[in-house]
Amino acid sequence: MTQVPASAAGGSGAPGAKPVRGGKLGAAAMDQASLWNVANLLTMIRLLLVPGFVMLLLANGGYDPAWRSFAWAAFAIAMITDLFDGHLARTYNLVTDFGKIADPIADKAIMGAALICLSWLDDLPWWVTIVILGRELGITLLRFWVIRYGVIPASRGGKMKTLAQGTAVGMYVLALTGPLATLRFWVMAVAVVLTVVTGLDYVKQAVVLRRQGMAEASAEVSEASVVPEVPATAEVPEVPEVSEAGEPGAAK
Repeated sequence: MTQVPASAAGGSGAPGAKPVRGGKLGAAAMDQASLWNVANLLTMIRLLLVPGFVMLLLANGGYDPAWRSFAWAAFAIAMITDLFDGHLARTYNLVTDFGKIADPIADKAIMGAALICLSWLDDLPWWVTIVILGRELGITLLRFWVIRYGVIPASRGGKMKTLAQGTAVGMYVLALTGPLATLRFWVMAVAVVLTVVTGLDYVKQAVVLRRQGMAEASAEVSEASVVPEVPATAEVPEVPEVSEAGEPGAAK
């Protein structure tokens, strides 16, 4: 009779083992984090939404309120999937190499496409687009600069920056007028300030992390290069000559 593993039968597989979070879904995810998991599928959907979003935003000259509403819906879906894919990957152990690479690309692709299209339509000043995209590109390069020394964790300011950018860009995608148009200007102003402030903070943390890493590496090299001192050979005391009579130093 073929035995069925306890994990396949819904058990924990070992007495006292901690149950996997998420029940059967979590157990299945831990068994195999394949390329075609839920988190990666959401990331792929976000990537596919980018060209669709651009076409909707620029449809009919880019100023049709109906098409702008459809473009906003696509942008909102992309932002929502960004919230869920990372959470699912961490919760159910669905982290893959594809997700690590594709997720940040998808984030920057949808935001970059929206900013460039809005500036091209003269709805948003080009300097705003340059500041935001320049910051994102610079932080990406900084990550590669310090990755050998460690990873800088996401800060609360960074999360607020992401929320402010998404909200502001979403409001600019919509064809708003009157007080709402004024409101979106101030929301974008907050987003730009947070973008600059958090970017400078990230640079500071990256420099500190790199200096600490270099100091630790230098200390390790110094310790490895130190040659231990060899203790001097102890002098052997001279043994007095013993004569045939058995007395030290006695003459024959």
